[in-house]
Amino acid sequence: MKYTLGRYAYGWTAIGFGVVALTWHDVDALGNVPYRARLVYVAAAILVLGGIAIQCPRSARTGAVALGAVYLALALLGIPVIIAHPLVYNGYGNFFEQLSLATGACIVYASFAPIASIRAARLARTGYYAFALCVLSFALEQLFYLSATASLVPKWIPPGQTFWAAATSVAFVLAACALLTGFMAPLAARLTTAMILGFGVLVWLPALVANPHSFENWSETVETLAIAACAWIVAGFLEQRRSTV
Repeated sequence: MKYTLGRYAYGWTAIGFGVVALTWHDVDALGNVPYRARLVYVAAAILVLGGIAIQCPRSARTGAVALGAVYLALALLGIPVIIAHPLVYNGYGNFFEQLSLATGACIVYASFAPIASIRAARLARTGYYAFALCVLSFALEQLFYLSATASLVPKWIPPGQTFWAAATSVAFVLAACALLTGFMAPLAARLTTAMILGFGVLVWLPALVANPHSFENWSETVETLAIAACAWIVAGFLEQRRSTV
């Protein structure tokens, strides 16, 4: 099965990232690197081509390498910010957000190994546990910036914005623990996928409709859906692993 639905979603969000970058001539995670304008186009082209390639089983590994390389590079570009401001969690949060996108590529690449091998299994597990750590980071980021997180929650959802900011933070903690320990991990992966997808539908899509000319709204929408796709890939990985045991 090769985590088909999650892989397709992952590829389409990569294409979306590339289109957004080309439209606004910007990739937020690039920061202030030299030759930034040129790198935006390079990254956008790789994202679009990689997103297309990962859809097809024959080119899925090539697409995974391309997408994984871009997302990992964007994550590594956040390390200088962490070093410069080690007590500010925002830098860590940005790093793990980009790293979470690379984990999907890692698992997909391993799943398309020509034959089952110890190296492929180890690579898939590395991507899986890295995603679990990223989920823990999502919880910490929301808790450190609880008021900012609460402000994103639609006011019409009862019982209140702060409640849902705290509740989803706790959900992320529980999901991370489940993924790291293996206890009810498939359920945790599916629920994490649904929760992150809910963020995209309830928070960022309305913002996008309200202001379709905002680069931030487009970028955050696509990134949220891309992370949801990675969680979907993790869920598929766990389901396939359980079926082969």
